[in-house]
Amino acid sequence: MSSTPQIPRSETTTVEFTVRYAETDQMGIAYHANYLVWCDMARTAFLRERGFSYRELEAGGLLLAVVEAAVRYRSPARFEDQLRIQCWPREVSRRSVEFGYVIANAGSDRLVATARTALIALDRTHALSRLPAAVREILTAIPDPVRL
Repeated sequence: MSSTPQIPRSETTTVEFTVRYAETDQMGIAYHANYLVWCDMARTAFLRERGFSYRELEAGGLLLAVVEAAVRYRSPARFEDQLRIQCWPREVSRRSVEFGYVIANAGSDRLVATARTALIALDRTHALSRLPAAVREILTAIPDPVRL
């Protein structure tokens, strides 16, 4: 089993939570689609910690739409496991941002999954837009600490 790579926490956001029964399948393992929900939790926390909330961005006319998502499952997460997700920007352009994620068991440091999501900027009419300069400034891309 792999252990979680060490990522400088100042460049990432970390979210910890417990896997709920409702998030597991009949085998007691976290259902695969929930990993994307957990990535969303980490991504919104990343922006919030840096002074931007999705609600405020959307009120200002910026929509961030997920256009691509990938998860690589490394080991199972089970009911009542305490998980830790670290999130960071991998790539940033004028119109898009890609985030990376490492999901680990917080108790054992066992690597559970890696993931990435790509988002594009849209305006209120859902037309392609640009990320505001203030948002791009907080989205400094950092190298992946692990192969995603």
